[in-house]
Amino acid sequence: MKKNGFLFTLLVAVCSIIYSTALHADTLTDAIEKGEVKLSFRLRYEDVDQDNHPSGEDSTDAVTVRTRLNYKTAAFNGLTGFIEMDDVTAADNDYNDTINGNKGPVIADPEGTEVNQVWLNYNNFDTDFKWGRQRIILDNARFVGNVGWRQNGQTYDAFSITNKSLQDTTLFYARVSNVNRIFGENSAGGDHNHETDLININYTGLPFATITVYGYLLDNDDAATTSSDTFGVRVAGTSGDDTLKIHYAVEFADQSDAANNTVSYDANYLMAEGGITCTGITTKLTYEVLESDSGVKAFQTPLATLHKWQGWTDKFLGTPNEGINDIYLSASGKFAGAKLMAVFHQYTSDVDNASGDDDLGDEWSFVVTRKFDRYGLQLKYSSYSAGNSTFGLTDTDKLWLSAMANF
Repeated sequence: MKKNGFLFTLLVAVCSIIYSTALHADTLTDAIEKGEVKLSFRLRYEDVDQDNHPSGEDSTDAVTVRTRLNYKTAAFNGLTGFIEMDDVTAADNDYNDTINGNKGPVIADPEGTEVNQVWLNYNNFDTDFKWGRQRIILDNARFVGNVGWRQNGQTYDAFSITNKSLQDTTLFYARVSNVNRIFGENSAGGDHNHETDLININYTGLPFATITVYGYLLDNDDAATTSSDTFGVRVAGTSGDDTLKIHYAVEFADQSDAANNTVSYDANYLMAEGGITCTGITTKLTYEVLESDSGVKAFQTPLATLHKWQGWTDKFLGTPNEGINDIYLSASGKFAGAKLMAVFHQYTSDVDNASGDDDLGDEWSFVVTRKFDRYGLQLKYSSYSAGNSTFGLTDTDKLWLSAMANF
């Protein structure tokens, strides 16, 4: 799925290092022999029921399993190597996985085997230098994430630097040349070539909050309309004790077109959140706005872990031109060793559409997760009810049953 000259060059480099270390020095050999191997499985059943699907097929389901094998060397003189392989297999590939041409609602877990990550890391001077195919998750993954919910996650071909030489401060920079998306390179919406710069500065020195400032300069050669410059600041914190905790977060960002984007726009992002934890139950109320520029184009987050935001039915993976106002209430806690969470979303557009409508619908969801040492089980359900028909959205229900094992 994910093949290119960059990957071949990096694999040759990794193999050369492994070969030379095995020949030349016992201490380097020890670094390889003391390396760590991990194996994991994730078996999932997904069922989707979407009213009035254009294909005429409203329901579909899939059983898939992801097998992940990785190896990380022990550190030697600050140098570490890592390689990770993923395989996604379906019990019956008769669902629409975006590649096979089947009809019906999409379940975006195509079959395939790939090198998911392969990188070299050098640590010195309070700095990590990493080159290769890597997983990048910044802050809460609202702007840059790994899309870990899907069986085939998102990774980045990049050179990244993480510096912690300043007290309470983490400086992150990455130059991204390719985004390996969840669909695989054989899909029409597959991997994207980039000339993108990611900058994130995180400061934890205040007792009441963590402050993050960032600049994400996206230059997407394969999807020009996602090229943009985004600059923002986030302040988030928790105060209180085990009896009562108060949670708060505010964030603001400005985004404008950049590089080869042919659509001229300027739009803002705003998020305000407050919550409390009492007797082990956390309740949060969040207001999030992805602003529209006069209905021409709205604030976009193409590198985000999108499933985590604006509802688990994934109705808003791309922000509509009218923008989105999302007010949501969540409650989470533990019961009998299981983690439980319920969420309700109310969606409206930032500006009215051509028909004068602004109701984008609502959604409620819940998830139950139970871990048993190396194993885990999860039940997740989400139900979306459409608002004004002029937006072209339809009622959608999704159910997931997952089993995980890690070795």
